[in-house]
Amino acid sequence: MKSAQLDVYVSNLDCEHDAAAIERGLDNTSGLVALKVYPKAAKVALTYDPALTQPEALKEKLESLGFPPQTGRAMPEQPKPWRNPKVVTSVVSGILLAVGWLLGQAGVAEPVTFGIYLAAILIGGYFFGREALEELILEREVGIELLMSVAAIVATLMGEAAEGATLVFLYSLSEAAEGYTEEKTRSAIRALMDLAPKLALVRREGREFEIPVEELAVGDVFIVKPGQSIATDGVVQVGTSNVNQAPVTGESVPVEKHPGAMVFAGTINEEGALEVQATKTFADNTIARIIHMVEEAQEKKGKSQRFIERFGKRYSPIVLLIGILLAVVPPLLFNGAGEVWLTRAVVFIVAAAPCALVISIPITVVATLGTGARNGVLVKGGVYVEDLAKVRVVALDKTGTLTRGEPEVTDVVVLNHADDSAAVSNQNVLEIAAGIERLSQHPLARAIVRYTEAQGVKPAEIVNFKSLTGAGASAQLNGTTVYVGSPDLYHSKLGVALHENWDDINRLQDEGKTVVVIGDEKTAWGLVAIRDNIRPNARKAIADLHEAGIKRVVMLTGDNERTAQAIAREVGIDDFYANLKPEDKVTRVRELAQQYGHVAMVGDGVNDAPALAEATVGVAMGAAGTDVALETADVALMADDLEKLVYALKLAGRNQSVVNQNLALSALVIGSLVIGAILGIFTLPVAVLAHEISEFVVIGSGLRMLRS
Repeated sequence: MKSAQLDVYVSNLDCEHDAAAIERGLDNTSGLVALKVYPKAAKVALTYDPALTQPEALKEKLESLGFPPQTGRAMPEQPKPWRNPKVVTSVVSGILLAVGWLLGQAGVAEPVTFGIYLAAILIGGYFFGREALEELILEREVGIELLMSVAAIVATLMGEAAEGATLVFLYSLSEAAEGYTEEKTRSAIRALMDLAPKLALVRREGREFEIPVEELAVGDVFIVKPGQSIATDGVVQVGTSNVNQAPVTGESVPVEKHPGAMVFAGTINEEGALEVQATKTFADNTIARIIHMVEEAQEKKGKSQRFIERFGKRYSPIVLLIGILLAVVPPLLFNGAGEVWLTRAVVFIVAAAPCALVISIPITVVATLGTGARNGVLVKGGVYVEDLAKVRVVALDKTGTLTRGEPEVTDVVVLNHADDSAAVSNQNVLEIAAGIERLSQHPLARAIVRYTEAQGVKPAEIVNFKSLTGAGASAQLNGTTVYVGSPDLYHSKLGVALHENWDDINRLQDEGKTVVVIGDEKTAWGLVAIRDNIRPNARKAIADLHEAGIKRVVMLTGDNERTAQAIAREVGIDDFYANLKPEDKVTRVRELAQQYGHVAMVGDGVNDAPALAEATVGVAMGAAGTDVALETADVALMADDLEKLVYALKLAGRNQSVVNQNLALSALVIGSLVIGAILGIFTLPVAVLAHEISEFVVIGSGLRMLRS
């Protein structure tokens, strides 16, 4: 069986209860192989068998369940309040409550006001009362909705219909606002969706015409005019321009793009026209992958959120049980006062309902994940936000993280000898080096080739090239075997005395440069020094990490001791470990965790994958357009910018602070209300009002994380 995938955004999907309704409604649907619902993103992912069903049939089924699919890639928007059934019923309930109260004040007969209050309860409580029954019967769970429903019903049966109607109105109002709150948290995903244009100017068979971006195929050449967004990922074929990559990577400075350079969907072309060959379809480009990963991340709950949800599922039934005991036990023990304790039981059930407690974490985390993605920091889930806030040690790979990852030739030194016949010129050294290194794929070899090409040096004609693993390379030049390699190759393996040249070698290595020696099997003719230059903001980023509360910043590198020491000294690294293989980095990360606690490992997401996996949080730098980095890391920094790591740590710390504030506020309000309810200090309306106000305060507090 060959299955197909259908991802659709749907309306009216605002919470876990709605997700459960979709799952129940689509259960046993013919041809449906798998189903995943994303309530935070209002998205439904369906895997189906094309031989048994079609996308239109599945969409019709969703619509019949009350979750109409959106067209294209548009996210659903909440209807205007006057068209939202939950808002309308809540408002009608409030109006009936006010009318009943006014008529009561005017002396109208009690049966009339009771009937009006009852109508307010039935209309306002329709949606959450139905949810309560569905949860109880179909999910076998006692939820907050059931607690509120029971409290309203008991209050009404006790003759306190006005209090019951007040409870229903206020709670229905908070339920009606839930969808608009969820929509606010989706603003980050919606902003990402709006980055890419809807149309692309494509050239096919010599003709230029506009097509929907969804129809772009890999290999298509599309034209991007100044001021336009780039339709999908690709490689520049013609043209040079500065491209604003801030929408995807968070980089503040535009990046110059020229033929051969990669560009990403959603970035903005500034001044020159570009012709770009698509390397990804619209559905698979960087923006689409970021959106999908943010949606996945929002559903991955952190440890504290999972604990609170488990606590809520056990807590609500206990609240209901205690409420029943409060209503029954004291009257039996004290011979009377049944109505007093029944009233206290009802107030207790409302007071102890954990609404604010349950919502305090998810709304904050979802807002945090969206804000991070909007600023070029992709965190894979709530658990990693929590872990980032605990990090006290940051381990950094050197190449590509602290440095640019593109070695450059900095010095060419011709060695003088007593035997003039052995002497060669600067030109000769570069010609021989270029002749050998053009056949090698080593990064240092490529650096030498780039340098000689820029200098206009013609490579020497060599034969019998051989790679000397871990040491260098050799070849035949006019019948003589020549070598390009490390000082250790000459000193230890060839037995060539370099004592006359150690001063030059040591000086260059002390400057953090890698030294390559060129010569034959008897004599060293020259030195080429190569350095992977440090990123301009590396020193500032390291200082900012310390200011952000990081105890130790450590560099892990496979480079030699002297180079590592020079780099560490220049950027302000606390400790460094050199000459490390990938498995050695894993060991060092494990040791750092044992010594200091939680560790973040920062690398390129490919060579450093084992170390990233070993760390508390694995962070990949420069992940834009890099599938492996996006997949392997817990946190992906879209730009090659270490300051984004500082931002990620501060964002996680701010998230934890807001979560703690919300939890403390929720616990304080619930604790105070519970004590007041048991002692008979609070009436039902007071408990309801305090309960709902605390919920709105927690929501507003969590939404603060939407600020960058």
